[in-house]
Amino acid sequence: MQIPLFETEDFYGRYEFSSPYLLSVSDCESVTIGELLELGGKSLEAFARTKLHYTDSRGEPALRELIARGYESVSPGEVLELNAPIEGIFITMSALLDPGDRAVVLGPCYDALRNLPEHVSGNVALWMLEPNEGGWSLDLERLDQLLAPPTKLLVVNFPHNPTGFLPTPEQWSELIDRARQRGVWLFSDEMYRGLELGGREALPSSADLYDKSVVLSGLSKSFGLPGLRFGWLVVRDETLREDLLNWKYYTSICPPAPSEQLAMAALEARDTLVAQNRARVERNLALAEPFFARFVSFFDWRAPQAGPVALVGIDVPSARAHCDALAKDAGIVLLPGSFLGFGDRHVRFGFGRDGFAEALARYEQQLSP
Repeated sequence: MQIPLFETEDFYGRYEFSSPYLLSVSDCESVTIGELLELGGKSLEAFARTKLHYTDSRGEPALRELIARGYESVSPGEVLELNAPIEGIFITMSALLDPGDRAVVLGPCYDALRNLPEHVSGNVALWMLEPNEGGWSLDLERLDQLLAPPTKLLVVNFPHNPTGFLPTPEQWSELIDRARQRGVWLFSDEMYRGLELGGREALPSSADLYDKSVVLSGLSKSFGLPGLRFGWLVVRDETLREDLLNWKYYTSICPPAPSEQLAMAALEARDTLVAQNRARVERNLALAEPFFARFVSFFDWRAPQAGPVALVGIDVPSARAHCDALAKDAGIVLLPGSFLGFGDRHVRFGFGRDGFAEALARYEQQLSP
């Protein structure tokens, strides 16, 4: 059975590792293994003694204890470790959905959040964020219409990729109440939690608010450790948790022992890593604001409220053609918004890397006559 081309990852596979100017990546600046171990109070010598045996399929108990501390009411037994966050999307959609089951997906979004439920059920409705003056908005009345029976699953992502939108606590509570009233499962991608900007507080995790939620999180985005390929699901429902474990047996069986040791260090250094990346995003946004002010007729700029990305309108006939030309001719990587399900007149910017200033200056040279 065929699945649509994973356009975002295909695009990065062609350009990310051969282009010097990355303006659109969704992760944050990373650290070396040595730096991570030092931040987490671990030694390289102890890491070198890690045995490469099979591990507990659910995950190392001490590591799941560290993960559970990031929530208000989650126990270690409700955490399932993943070999990569995207594994969590795959196994959840496979376990929850049958052909014909209706899933409502918040858009625009990362390809996998849309394409995997569509691949399994063939019945996906998009609930789109709406652009407004300087930002984005949720239409909760539209959600009421979309959640009509026989909807089984609602998929959301906050802080939001690619717009940087963050609902108010009241909106978040209302959204969860709507799922609860209808008995709909909620898949909550919380990969960017902790990167709230401008002094905003993190939303409560849906794991602490709704027993029919499945929370996805991991170390790729807020922690800046995508090369570690480590994530987790928080699942309060025991029956679903066991179903997900069975799917995990068919995908990866168990976490890699070295990844668990490095993840332990990362979670011990959680506050430091996330704070450094939040400060980095805010520094880069301070550079971006005057850039967009200089090109106000070319870009439709909506600053993110949280996370390291923003979806920006652009005055070109085709964002896809523009991005392909930039990568091929100037080594500048911007992501077309069409890959994320938002037409062909938007691009995604990413603000989480140290090379942002140099890449932005290079792009300004390309745009200036």
